[in-house]
Amino acid sequence: MSVPSSVEELTQLIRKSGMVDEQALTTYLHRRQSGRGLPADPREAAEAMVGDGLLTNFQSEQFLLGKWRGFTIGKYKLLERVGVGGMGQVFLCEHMFMKRRVAIKVLPPAKADQPAALGRFYREARAAGALEHPHIVRTHDIDQDGNLHFIVMEYVEGTNLLDLVKKFGPLDIRRSTSYTRQVALGLDFAFRSGLIHRDIKPGNVLIDRHGHAKLLDLGLARFFNDQTDMLTIKYDDKIVLGTADYVAPEQVANSHDVDIRADIYALGASFYFLLAGHPPFPNGTVSQKLLWHRTKDPTPIRQVRPEVPEELAAIVAKMMHKDPAQRYQTPGEIAVELERWVPNSVPLPAAEEMPQLSLAAQPEGAEVQLTAEAPAAASKPMPLPMPTAPQSELRSRSLGKPSPFAPAARPAVLTPEPFAPLLAVATATLPKPPSRFGQPNPFAAPLAADTQQAPRSDDTPQPFAQTGTKTQRAVSPGGFPVIAMPPADTGPQSRAILFYGLLGASGVLATVLLVWKLFLSVPKG
Repeated sequence: MSVPSSVEELTQLIRKSGMVDEQALTTYLHRRQSGRGLPADPREAAEAMVGDGLLTNFQSEQFLLGKWRGFTIGKYKLLERVGVGGMGQVFLCEHMFMKRRVAIKVLPPAKADQPAALGRFYREARAAGALEHPHIVRTHDIDQDGNLHFIVMEYVEGTNLLDLVKKFGPLDIRRSTSYTRQVALGLDFAFRSGLIHRDIKPGNVLIDRHGHAKLLDLGLARFFNDQTDMLTIKYDDKIVLGTADYVAPEQVANSHDVDIRADIYALGASFYFLLAGHPPFPNGTVSQKLLWHRTKDPTPIRQVRPEVPEELAAIVAKMMHKDPAQRYQTPGEIAVELERWVPNSVPLPAAEEMPQLSLAAQPEGAEVQLTAEAPAAASKPMPLPMPTAPQSELRSRSLGKPSPFAPAARPAVLTPEPFAPLLAVATATLPKPPSRFGQPNPFAAPLAADTQQAPRSDDTPQPFAQTGTKTQRAVSPGGFPVIAMPPADTGPQSRAILFYGLLGASGVLATVLLVWKLFLSVPKG
């Protein structure tokens, strides 16, 4: 189908794709029509649907191109594009039945016709599948859907170190050291499993929200004990493998015969990048950088960043020594050296450093706060306060306020106080004491059927409002409402409460006496 020229054509594409539940789409359009309606321009309408949580950014982009196929691969539904590289694109996906979220790396169809590219793609899956370590991204499966070859991997909600430094500058020394040590631990595990990575660089290290570093992309890895790896023998000695900014001198000369010390050099160059904010040789062409790695020393890190301790700068220099024999011989040695430089408390990544998923791509369990203006037809007053999402969680989402027009599949969860409706009915049948200083009765106002109390910042509905300057909490540790006595007061309101209390007690006493009198009047025998 051609590019949609109207909202009707856009909606038709969405229906044909099957990416949005039919009932959810119908409900969404009805809510929109009852409120502000959708913009007439299809691009603006698609943006509104993304903001309202109906579509993801990737889905919106494809629909605006007139596409309605290609939103699934194998048993997975594509949600967002989270990475693009020379060997393909990486998508955040969700299993259509199990709802498990994974990352899927797709080899472009054009690459599938190249024996070297296809062979490396499968070698990457084989290499990663053999490794299971906290600092290496896990690989679950490799499969084919038509002419598409894809690898199913662990989804890490985070960003790579290359993008992190490019956006926010050199990292804190503690964070740089911690991340480098974590990668060294993962790299040491791979080395002891028989693997050489050959493409260590900041772009191949992911940092999640908890500050955990994970090594990925084993597309150039090779098993150094595998003499049957004909792919490496046939292709790797004809070109320079690796990335020009971080490649070891000996790898420039011969990419096939390198050992783990080439990865140690690349890790040192990556460490340099984290501290300096740029690679060891930030300027020059690719050919010049490859030559300089073999013949020229980079600017010492302390000249670029004087606050780096001398001992730590010496570790960086040793990792990047031109002679492999003068470097650390295993990644485990680096991890031991850096351990004393990693403090017990390392700053976590800031919320703005992490990727921001569109609302529709967030997990089903994510809390949603309906704070935008609701359509008039749906704005009924609530007799109970509505809890809001924690402010810290809302600040971590830079997508703006979620819209009340989001599909019904993602409702906000309301948790009214237990037994609150019963209390409301009971209170409504009692006469209300007069108010003091012109303020509403503090015990009746939150329970009145025609009022709505503003949400509180602590997310807990309050069955008692503020009395004087003190707030009465009427919730037991088990979550059930309990009787709370008002503060001592000698004003008219307290006297009125005492009067009504005595009046009620007198009624109960009179009822008991009447029952007793009737009992005595019954003839015996």
